[in-house]
Amino acid sequence: MAIAVLEQLGKKGEIVSEKAIYQGPIFKLVQQEIQTPDQMTVKRDVVFHKPAVAVLALTPDQKVVVNVEYRAGVNQESLALPAGLLNEGETPLIAAKRELQEETGYVARDLQIMTTVASSEGFTDEKVTLVLAQIETDQKAAKNFDRDEFVTSGLMAYQDLRTRIQTGTVASAQTVSAVGFYELFCRK
Repeated sequence: MAIAVLEQLGKKGEIVSEKAIYQGPIFKLVQQEIQTPDQMTVKRDVVFHKPAVAVLALTPDQKVVVNVEYRAGVNQESLALPAGLLNEGETPLIAAKRELQEETGYVARDLQIMTTVASSEGFTDEKVTLVLAQIETDQKAAKNFDRDEFVTSGLMAYQDLRTRIQTGTVASAQTVSAVGFYELFCRK
């Protein structure tokens, strides 16, 4: 049974029609009529989103850089890893290094891509590349926020972040995914 399920992976639907609803600086919303691989015809609202990165930046003594930032989608200040959109022509590693410095002042070194996650495949193509980085607390540069953001950053014991994820205090999908991936495949 499992092999039959896996044979379905990657099959694409046919976009029968598409109507643009909204175009903004970060995403575009369209309504699509789709002929699915199993021959159903469905109508869906789809958000096409710019790619992003999230950075799990660790110190040698296992502290992690975290941000508190207002997030309109949940209408509150949220705790999460530093993250942001890729600029045109940027690779995820260059974007991760830039975003970490812009938001926190920390200079990343030894960056490596852990994985890329899809935030919600049911309605968006948004992909977030999760990057592992090392920092030294004495190596900082100037912060350079985007004109519409203000971020409070700090260091937290990595174990404290894990506990906050376990208790639901931290619910950011990219933060939970980055820490989970790190625990499963990177942590020594």
